[in-house]
This record gives sequence, structure tokens and C-alpha cells, in this order.
Amino acid sequence: MASIDCHAHVFTRALSFVSERRYTVDYDADETQYLDNLARNGISRGVLVQPSFLGTDNSFMVESLRRHPDRLRGIAVVEPGVSADVLDQLAADGVVGIRLNLIGRPLPDWRDPAWRSLLDAVAARDWQIEIHSHAIDLKRIVPAILDAGVKVVVDHFGRPDPELGVDDAGFRYLLSLAGSGRVWVKLSGAYRNGPHGDQVAMAATPLLREAFGLQRLVWGSDWPHTMFEQTISYDDTVQQLHRWLPDEQERRIVLSETPAKLFGWHDEGSAA
Repeated sequence: MASIDCHAHVFTRALSFVSERRYTVDYDADETQYLDNLARNGISRGVLVQPSFLGTDNSFMVESLRRHPDRLRGIAVVEPGVSADVLDQLAADGVVGIRLNLIGRPLPDWRDPAWRSLLDAVAARDWQIEIHSHAIDLKRIVPAILDAGVKVVVDHFGRPDPELGVDDAGFRYLLSLAGSGRVWVKLSGAYRNGPHGDQVAMAATPLLREAFGLQRLVWGSDWPHTMFEQTISYDDTVQQLHRWLPDEQERRIVLSETPAKLFGWHDEGSAA
């Protein structure tokens, strides 16, 4: 059964970066390098997530999807008001959802007709919305998305406060969303949750497993680990998953069965 990495980024330093960005890369991370990481770790498929510093220009990611349609899916970044034609072309190229990276950015005003229209468009395509935000903000973000009938995927353990860890009220709210049946959580980017992020992940994983079940958890490498390139590698993230989920059967569900359904690989019994 094909294993799937559900969170990675591709880019080169030659691309045009948005002016308002938290980080500027000075290296290349293309799909050839990424697929080499997958192969070395026995992982067959991957999901590319548009990095925030490229804004809504999804073209580099889309080119990668077109070159590897059986191996890669994509999560795009779009503006409210994006046309149906653009969304349809993204879907044809292998995009299965959009991302809202809200770290350091204003939260969406769901009363705005453009935002409501975007939610309707995502729902109509049976896409997902991936949320990257601080846990404490989830209560102001997720309900409107669920009310629109859209699937939600929450990045990086929900980004609990590093000082509070699993006692963060936002993380506890995330656990409460399990009953909706339409929220998934990524076991990914533990290092983004403070200097003791792996300890937070070790505490959070059993709580997430109990609340959501393995059928609502997926794993992502977060390659190439932007802002943390010097301290973590792809192989490190695979080893982390083995610590978080030491049981091989449980890892198989999180690595294969759950993401195959979520990201639209209907031949999950075969490896690409």
C-alpha cells in the first residue's frame, strides 16, 4: 500500500516572492529533490502545499503536479474572488484544496460575499481547506468553513501555544471538533511548536488519536522545513513519526489509508 507524505513545499530562489513575507529562502527545493527524499524513505506519494512566500502564483507547484500526476497532489493558495475557470484548471492539474496560512495575517471576514463565494466554490468541488493558524484562533476560523460543507485539515498539530502545549484552550477546542467528522489533523511540523515541540507532539498525538481516530490523522514531513533547515532533515521527520506512533498498523493507517481517501487516490492499494 502506497505511503503518502501530506505536507511539503517546492520552490526555487529564482521565483518571484511576495513583498509581505516572513521569510526569504536562499536555496532551491524542487520536486526532483523531494521525490528523492520520498524514495529513500519508502514513501510513494506526496502532497505539495503552496508556500506563503509565493502568494497566489501557484504555477511552479502546478508544473510539478503536471509532471507527476500519479504521484503528487496539490494544495493551492487563492484570493477570494478567484474565478471558477481558475479553480477548474487547478483541479484538472491535481489540486484538491486551498490553504489559508493565517500566521501573522488577518483572519478571514466570513461575512464578506467574496469569502462566502469561495467557500461555496470549494464545497462544490469537494475540496478541503487547510488551516495554518495559532490554535487559539481556530474557533474564529473553522465553524464557518464547516457550516459551508467544506472539509477542514488543520496543520502542524493545530499550532498550540509552546508554553501551554496540550493545555492550550485552542488545542482543546480542536479536539472538540472531532465529532464533526469533517476535520483532519496533520501530525507535522512539531518544531514549529516551540523548542520543546517534539514533547508537545508526544503529548498531543494520543489525545488526537483518541478524539479523531486514526481515520482523521495524516502525516507530513513539512519538507524542506523552512526556517528550520539547519536543525532538521527529512529523515528526522520520519523518525519522529515512529516515535509518535510506534505501532506499525497505526502508522499504516495514517500514512496510507487515511490520506489516500482524503487526497483522492482511489487506487490506494498500489504504489506509484
